[in-house]
Amino acid sequence: MRDPIESDLLRTFLVITETSNFSTAAQRIGRTQSAVSAQIKRLEETIGETLFERSARGAMLTRAGTQLLPYAQRVIELLNEAAANIRTKPLDGPVRIGIPEEYSQTVLPAALAAFAIRHPAVEVTVSCDYTAHNLAALEKDELDLAVVFDWNNQSKGEVLCIDPTVWVTSLVHRVHEATPLPIAVYRDSTWCRDFALKSLEQIGRRYRIAFIADTSSGLKNAVSAGLAVTTLSRSNIPHGCRELTGDDGFPPVDSSRVVLRRNPYHSSEAIRELAEMVREAFQPMSTLLQA
Repeated sequence: MRDPIESDLLRTFLVITETSNFSTAAQRIGRTQSAVSAQIKRLEETIGETLFERSARGAMLTRAGTQLLPYAQRVIELLNEAAANIRTKPLDGPVRIGIPEEYSQTVLPAALAAFAIRHPAVEVTVSCDYTAHNLAALEKDELDLAVVFDWNNQSKGEVLCIDPTVWVTSLVHRVHEATPLPIAVYRDSTWCRDFALKSLEQIGRRYRIAFIADTSSGLKNAVSAGLAVTTLSRSNIPHGCRELTGDDGFPPVDSSRVVLRRNPYHSSEAIRELAEMVREAFQPMSTLLQA
């Protein structure tokens, strides 16, 4: 039975892999070149395989070294993560965050769940509401963080991504070809009047309001059933539906910025940590929408 692999040997292995040079690796980790060579020799003896081939081009991985690389990376990443979590002072206290319904089942649940697991002593309260309501709650000190839509580039805060609002139709039904156009809208929404309806009026498209809803889920149900076309964030188009583009005769409705706003009156380490996790949660979506 072979000896277990020591993590220090894996760390040295990774530095040599990155630099392709024993001498450079020795300088980076603060050891002599002979000490680094001895470490790799011990690692090779433990594994029973040669890990590097030395040549004029430097130290290149062998087949066995290439196989070891992803395992070494995972082991060291886990050790670094464990050390960071253990050394970090536990967070506690309340954190109140407001989010739009559009992201309540997609982007944010994973971030909020991960935060709860990492910081079980923090009491997170989530308010799923419209942008205007969340902004008002933020100003009244009823929220610590709020993810909001900004249609006019007026909202201060950190831009998480650009998520344009577009017209959406069912793949099965061709309701977008009807005249007048049946549309689904939010109830008592100034945004619908100023953006959605205006986008149709600007191109002279006749329409009728066929479905009224209080939530984006209601709008998605209407378009999926073929009752109407509607406006949704591009990231929130449901399965079985598609975006209506200029080729269909439909212009974009807006170029919504998704913004993270913070409470102007106070903050805490728990609030800052949750803000960081929300930022990380939006990064993959931001990259996808820009592609």
